[in-house]
Amino acid sequence: MNYTAEAPAVWDAAFADAEDCLLSADQCVVLGQHYFVKGLIEIPVIGGDEVFSWGVWVSLSRENFARAAELWDTPGRESERPYFGWLTTDLPVYPSPTLNLKTHVHTRPVGERPHVELEPTDHPLAVEQRTGISLDRVREIAAAVLHPGGGEAAVASGR
Repeated sequence: MNYTAEAPAVWDAAFADAEDCLLSADQCVVLGQHYFVKGLIEIPVIGGDEVFSWGVWVSLSRENFARAAELWDTPGRESERPYFGWLTTDLPVYPSPTLNLKTHVHTRPVGERPHVELEPTDHPLAVEQRTGISLDRVREIAAAVLHPGGGEAAVASGR
């Protein structure tokens, strides 16, 4: 019930050896100028208690990234105000691009990935986060993620 992106869309393997770049399981810095954290876009599954989630990367300002890093292992960090960010993960199962959707990153207790709240727009991903998805939709997403090119049109249309 979870699919995750290994790196932000702007990451390039050539950055791996650069001194001003970092890619960990939770944080990323590109060329000492672009800052990202990994979080979860959670989507309720209609008719059940389960939640489907996308593991995504969100860009943060330098100041917010520094603050999040400062509090990374601090108990009580979940009381921090949400950080504004831009979604930097391309989820091609949607009919319109997901890159650069506006988000708010909500810090959770130590050891838990942040919750990524999308701005409430009419983008299909934002609508799904607000209204939930069926188990059939979860299966369609799984098929598209596990077998790219084999049925993305049906998934993109939401059928």
